[in-house]
Amino acid sequence: MGRMGGKLLAIYETLRAHYGELHWWPAKTPYEVMVGAVLTQNTAWGNVEKAIANFGDDLAPEAVLNADLTELTHMIRPAGFFNQKAAYLKSVTQWFEKYGFDVTAVQREPFARMRTELLATKGVGRETADSILLYAFGFPTFVVDAYTVRLCDRYPIDAGKGYEAIKAHFEGNLERSAEVYNNFHALIVINGKEHCKKRPACEGCPLSETCGRCGV
Repeated sequence: MGRMGGKLLAIYETLRAHYGELHWWPAKTPYEVMVGAVLTQNTAWGNVEKAIANFGDDLAPEAVLNADLTELTHMIRPAGFFNQKAAYLKSVTQWFEKYGFDVTAVQREPFARMRTELLATKGVGRETADSILLYAFGFPTFVVDAYTVRLCDRYPIDAGKGYEAIKAHFEGNLERSAEVYNNFHALIVINGKEHCKKRPACEGCPLSETCGRCGV
């Protein structure tokens, strides 16, 4: 993997030793992952959980597809931006319908095509697309979010600038594995919430001994 690969691997192993195997995404079904990936845009996960709870046992793609927009907007209101997100849920569900709501059918398709299709779907940006592809369908694609960018800036990790550059750096320096990408992203997020916050809380951070910004 080389020196940079060694740095990423060292960070991964340090975080994993501290937090364990996290195995994201918190959802009962792949479709619930898709819904969560759309609803979590610009809001806290706790609000997403409230919105998902409003569906009860009826969070199925057929139910979302058949619901009228007013009804759907009411259900997802806790997640904020509910008018936009209701339309986004419809569009991503219509994309899934093309594959008969069949997870295996999506998994049989080439990754690049699935990512291109999702990115062409209303309301789906790169982070949402990669979250759906990794967590719902098990494609090995690294998800870059604000916590990942912050880690790269502070540690530092010379991953370049912008979503695609950072994604390519992580994928190029780690084993190509959905399991590794899943767990590493989850570890970055939990450490970002507990320590590497906007205002860092370095004391007790598992990366404190090697981070160049520790205590700065």
